[in-house]
This record gives sequence, structure tokens and C-alpha cells, in this order.
Amino acid sequence: MNSILNPEPHIILSIVNETEAEYTIRVKCRAHVQHGQFFMLSIPKFGEAPISVGARSKDWIEFTIQKVGRVTDGLFALRPGNVIYMRGPYGNAFPIDTFIGKHMVVIAGGTGMSPVRSILQHFADHPDQIPMVTFLAGFKNRDSVLFEEDLARFRNADNFRTIYCLDNMDAEGFQKGFVTQYIPQVPFDSFSDYNVIIVGPPAMIDASAKECMQCGVPAEKIWVSLARRMSCAVGKCGHCRINETYVCQEGPVFNYSKAKDLFD
Repeated sequence: MNSILNPEPHIILSIVNETEAEYTIRVKCRAHVQHGQFFMLSIPKFGEAPISVGARSKDWIEFTIQKVGRVTDGLFALRPGNVIYMRGPYGNAFPIDTFIGKHMVVIAGGTGMSPVRSILQHFADHPDQIPMVTFLAGFKNRDSVLFEEDLARFRNADNFRTIYCLDNMDAEGFQKGFVTQYIPQVPFDSFSDYNVIIVGPPAMIDASAKECMQCGVPAEKIWVSLARRMSCAVGKCGHCRINETYVCQEGPVFNYSKAKDLFD
């Protein structure tokens, strides 16, 4: 029996340069993956990094990687046809079955769009499962915008309302300002029932959740994804521990009623 800590080789099928600092790799893989789970990606002599699954099919999965350190530098050097080592999937998932039939609000900042990308694609593919998706996506500037084709698809979908914004610049198709500024435009009071997903940098998640609560959203209706210093992914190393919570095991998806005490 293979150890849960042993990475296995997988072939890279394609690589898409999203921005100068991020790219998306498609890997041949038939693992059963739920929305919100992650893998540990590794390169011998470089190390490992936890990366959320951004999209999936029965034959492949995609990861969007941001160049932020030694491991991701090594990942950036890979090409289609190369082998990447992976173990997983790990962690829990968004409770998508409980979202069906209810309004959905998704708030994403920067690369935080990747962990919710597969959920957005799912509801765009299955408009009968949900009344409406309100999608707010914020990016630093025009050069940092990810998943252009997906953004266009969601903007034009009948069951989506979209607000895309850039922190400090004007550009066609985008509002100017932080994503938190546009949360009050979400008509929460008009929804019979709903859930909110927030993913992005920790400060953005916390600020967005608090803004939602200012708009009357109960903490129990908010779901977040926290990727905090996960190293072993199986609750052994303790790097991701916050008080008594091991993020890699109890997360990365949390209800905000618990997650509000996990920001440090």
C-alpha cells in the first residue's frame, strides 16, 4: 500500500501563462477531487507546495501557480510533457450539495479565484441547479487579471451577475476599487436563501466577511478557504496549527463562524 506521504509522478499536458507571475498547468490525473480540495505538488531537490485544484475533468486537473518562492520557481521551469510529482487530494470541500437551489455569492481576490473556479464552472454548466450566482472578483491591476475566458463566460451567463474590479486603475469592463467596496451592491435582502464563498489573501477574506456581516449576512452563511502554512497536509508537522485547529485536516474550507477565530 502506498503511503499517504508518497508523491506520485504525473504528466503535464499543457501550460497557460495567465500573467507574468501566474500560470495554469493541466496535469493528467484521474483522482476523484471535490471542489475546494488541494494537492501537494513537488519537484525533487526543490520541495513541496500546497496548491488548490482550479478545474477538473475525469482525465485531468488544473492548478494555477503563483511564483512566490523556491518551489514555485522550480514549477515555473516545467514544460508540457515533463513529470510533476503530486500527492493528494487533501482537505475538505465546499458543501456544494447544500448550495443547490439557493442563491450563491462568490467573492474572490486575485489568485483566490482559483479555488472557486471549479464551483463557478459547475454552476455555469448547470444553471438549473441554482437561481443566481453573484460573482465579485478583484485584481490588483489589468496585468494581474486571471482566467479571461472564464470571466467573459460568467459575465455573459444568464444565471450570473458579475462585478469585476481593479484596485487602483480604470479599465474597460472593470470597476475601480477594492472588492469590499462593491459588497453593499449585492441584494442579500432579495434572496430567499443564499450562501457566500470568500477566497483570497487572509486580510481580504476577513475584511470581506465583515463587510458581508455589516450587510446583514450571518456568519453561518459564509464559507472561506484558508491555505495557511500547510506543509505535510496530514496533520503531523503542526505548521498550519492555529490554537487547536489543524488547517490541513479541518480545512482548508471553513464556515466563517469558526474561521473568524483563525486569522492571525
